[in-house]
This record gives sequence, structure tokens and C-alpha cells, in this order.
Amino acid sequence: MPSPIRGRGAASNTPNRFQRFHFEPLELDLEYESEIHSLPTTFYRDTSLSILAKNDSPDLPFEYSINPYRGCEHGCVYCYARPSHEYLGFSAGLDFETKIMVKMDAPVLLEEAITRKSWKPQMVAFSGNTDCYQPAERKLQLTRKCLEVFLKYRNPVGLITKNALVLRDIDILREMARLNLVHVVLSITSLNPELTRKMEPRTSTPDNKLKAIEQLAKEGVLVGVNVAPIIPGLTDEELPAILKAASEHGATSAGYILLRLPGAVEQIFLDWLAHELPERAGKIINRIRDTRRGKLSDARFTSRLKGEGEIAKTIATLFDINARKYNLTKRWSNLSTEHFRRSHQEQMEIF
Repeated sequence: MPSPIRGRGAASNTPNRFQRFHFEPLELDLEYESEIHSLPTTFYRDTSLSILAKNDSPDLPFEYSINPYRGCEHGCVYCYARPSHEYLGFSAGLDFETKIMVKMDAPVLLEEAITRKSWKPQMVAFSGNTDCYQPAERKLQLTRKCLEVFLKYRNPVGLITKNALVLRDIDILREMARLNLVHVVLSITSLNPELTRKMEPRTSTPDNKLKAIEQLAKEGVLVGVNVAPIIPGLTDEELPAILKAASEHGATSAGYILLRLPGAVEQIFLDWLAHELPERAGKIINRIRDTRRGKLSDARFTSRLKGEGEIAKTIATLFDINARKYNLTKRWSNLSTEHFRRSHQEQMEIF
């Protein structure tokens, strides 16, 4: 089994399902071992000609999403988006978190898209696939520039992240909130900092995520928490505590997603379990199977997000009870489109 790499979630590069050959280093390949244990991140220019991805999944509450980055340096070992990197010729393993595609033209493409006559103003999900506030955003500021476009034309945004870097853009979010144009969600998997550092090595700590919720709420931004993913046998017991803490820090909405292990993510997660939590691995795997009809993943709509069986029902009930208890029942579907302006001339008319 590969050794874990400091600051990374995956321990190796899993085979790409679209490629016939896969390089597997020998155990005595000391040069390779030295290289991966200090593995840097490489950035590539993504020359995509469009930025809004259309979603037709019946179990997701949005039609369009935006992702300035492909791949994610956060390195969450459980990330369901990892297999999407295989379409680019990369691995769902280490490549996903060390080879990042950057859409430098994202703000320009976004402005072109939402000023077309065919565009119907609606809530756009920010981070439908990879996190828009991953470490590279600190310097590149693509998310900030896109938010400026959304504010300029008054188009609503539902933003989800695992990074407290979102607070950098509080000036824009405050203005959007004043017009009911934004709902920010912080994703919290666990309140245990040691566990989260192992599972999601480059995300913000649980404490910093809660502080971000608190600051956003103080600034009048509608803010919620997403308990995701819930890992049966490992983090499900923390559900009430996470909801309570989020509510105490100002959150007014909540959601949850059960662990999903599509494609290569299954092996990446199992390798991580075997190395980090060997004494609990069997219990966790069995609990996951109990929610997935004996498997470790389920691609069917609706059930893929919440699971099935008694354990899944217990989690759902526990969530519902505590969401009501802590007043986390608001939804982002009520964001406004009445302020939308398609052109500069329309914007000038409001002054």
C-alpha cells in the first residue's frame, strides 16, 4: 500500500479508466518515492469556450453551475468529483489534487453568457464540482472576479465551499445580500480537526469554517451549513453537534449528503481507511454497504445523495429533528431575480 503524502489526500495515482496503460512504480524506485513525498501543484490553462455547465439531474436544485477550476488542491479523500479528472487524461488520485486546470477567462465568459438575450436570470451554483475557494484562488482571484460580474448584472448565486477564504470577498457578498442575490454554504464534514486534516488536508479547519459562518451572518449574508459527506460509522454521530454549532454561529439553513464513492474514489477511500483507521475500517465499510444496497456506491438519482435502508433512514430522521430544533430550515431557492440587468444602460437607469 502506498505511503500517504504530506498535505495530500490520495496516496497514489489510480489507473485512468480511459487509458490502456498505467505506470506503477517499483517499491525500490527511490527517486519516485522522493518526488511524490514533496509533490508540488502544477497549474494548466483551461481554454474552455464556455463557463456555465448545464445540469439536468432531477435531485439537484439548480440548472446551471460554474467552476473556475478543474481539479482541487483541497485533496478531500472522499471527493465525488475526482473521476471527472480522468476525462482530461489525468488520474482521479494525486493528479486530481496536484494538476489543476485554471479557466483564466472565466469572468469574461461569464459576462458573455449572462448578457445574452437567451439567458434567463436564475440562481447559479458556484462550486458544483470543485471548490471555487481552493488555495489557488488566493492569488488568481477568479472567483472574486466572477462574483463581481454576478453583482454587476444582479444575477443570484448559491455558493458552497470548504474554505474560510470566502471571507476575503465579504465586501461583494454584503452588497449581493442587500439585494437578496446570494446564499453561502460552508461544508463541514467533522468538528474533529485531527480527522479533517487527514480526510481533507488543505481545507479550512472546522473552527475557521464556523468563524466564517459567524462573520458572514454578522454582515447580513444568508449562510448555511452542508454536513457533507456523512460517513456512516465515522462521522454520522457528529451530525447533531455540527448543526448545533452552525446554528450558534449564525447559520439559518442546512443540508447533508451521504458519502458517495463513484469510480476510482472507492479504492482511494478504501486505501485511506486501511492506512489511517485500520481498526475501524471494517465497521465503516459495512455501514456504508448497509446504505447502498450492499455496495459502496449508488449512481441512481435521489438515492445517491441520501442512501437507502435503516441506517440511511436513521440519519435522515436525525437530521430533520436537529435541523428543526436549531432553526436551520431556510432555503436558497428564494433568491431574487427581480434586480437583474442585462446591459449597462439598464443599470444606469436605476440611478
